[in-house]
Amino acid sequence: MLVAVRSVGAGSEEEGVTSGQGRERRYWGIVAPLPAPAIATFARRAESEGLEGLFAPQVIGPPWSTLAVAASHTERLKIASGVAIAAARSPFETAMAAIDLDRISQGRFILGLGASVQAWTCGLFGAPPHRPLAHLRETIAAVRHIVRGAHSEEGLAPFEGHYYQGDFSALQPQQPPVRESIPIWVAALRGPAVRLAAEVGDGIMGHPMWSLDWAIHRVQPEIAVGLERSGRRREDVELNLWFWCAPNEDEAEAIEDARTTVGFYASFEQYESFFAAHGFRDEARRAQEIGRDRDVFTRPDLVPDEMVRAFVLCGSPSSIRERIEQAWTVADSMVVIPPAYGIDPIKMMHYQTEIAKLLP
Repeated sequence: MLVAVRSVGAGSEEEGVTSGQGRERRYWGIVAPLPAPAIATFARRAESEGLEGLFAPQVIGPPWSTLAVAASHTERLKIASGVAIAAARSPFETAMAAIDLDRISQGRFILGLGASVQAWTCGLFGAPPHRPLAHLRETIAAVRHIVRGAHSEEGLAPFEGHYYQGDFSALQPQQPPVRESIPIWVAALRGPAVRLAAEVGDGIMGHPMWSLDWAIHRVQPEIAVGLERSGRRREDVELNLWFWCAPNEDEAEAIEDARTTVGFYASFEQYESFFAAHGFRDEARRAQEIGRDRDVFTRPDLVPDEMVRAFVLCGSPSSIRERIEQAWTVADSMVVIPPAYGIDPIKMMHYQTEIAKLLP
C-alpha cells in the first residue's frame, strides 16, 4: 500500500502552504511488504513526487526489511517504522535495527515506536504482562542508551529498568553509528500516550483513528502538558497526523467502503474508552463481541454511518480538502491513506489515486 503525492514547499506561492507552526508542509506515504522490485518502484516514485518519507508498518511482521529496500533505491527520501511495536522484541534488537537502517539509509531513518494492544503484544508476540506506556517509556530510554554508547571503547554501561535489564559486558565495540541520536517518534491514541510522546519523543505520530476534532482540540492540551514536563517547546517536536480518507462524490459509497476499517479498531477492548469519548461506547462493545468470534470483517452493520463520518474523511474531494486544511492548523506533517480493511484492492487503488489528486 502506498500513497504518493507531491509535497508543498515553504517557498511556494500557493496560498496556505505552511502548517500552523509556520513550517513547510510535508506529506508521507506508506509502503507495505511487497516483492522488492515493487517496493523499489514505489520508493523512487515517492521521492520523485516530493514526499518527505515512507512509513512501513508493523502489522504482524517487523518493518525493517521493507524499509531497507526503500532506502537502497532512494537518496533523499526518509524512511520510518510506522510503527514498530515496542514489546515485540528486546530494546537491544530494536536499537541495533535502528543503527543498521540509519547506516543503510545514510542518516535518513526515523524509529517510530508504539505500544499496540495487549491482545497482540502478549497474545501474538508472547510478551509478559506489562503496563504498555511504562514499558514504552523504558524502551525509548533503553534504545537511546544503546544507540548512543554501543560503539564506545570504554564499553556500554548496563541498563537497569523494570522490564529490561541489559548487561553489555560481552558486547564488543561496534562500528560508530551514522548518528548517535536517531529520532524516535512515538505513536499515540489517548491523552496519556500523547503526553508521553510530547515529553520524551522527537515526534508524535497520531493514530489513524483520530477524528479531526480529536486531533485539533483534544490532543493539543495534552501535548502542552508533555512539553511542559520536559521543558521543551512545541517546535521541538514534530506532530505527524494520519487520516483515513475516502474521497468520493457518492458519500454513501465512501462510508460503506470505510465501515469495516472503523469496525476493526472498535473490536479491540483497549480502544473502548477512545470510542466512548466520541459517543460510541455501545457500538465499540458490540464490535468487541463480534471480534471475539473473528467475524468483525463480515459484519459492516456494526458501525453506523455517523461513526464512520467521525473517524474517516469521507465525501466529496472539496469537503475533504477543507477538513485537511483544518488539520494543517496543528500538524507539521501528514499521512492521508485510504481505508485498509475489508475493501477490495482495486477500490483501495482508486482511492489512492483520488487522494493524490486532492492534495497539493
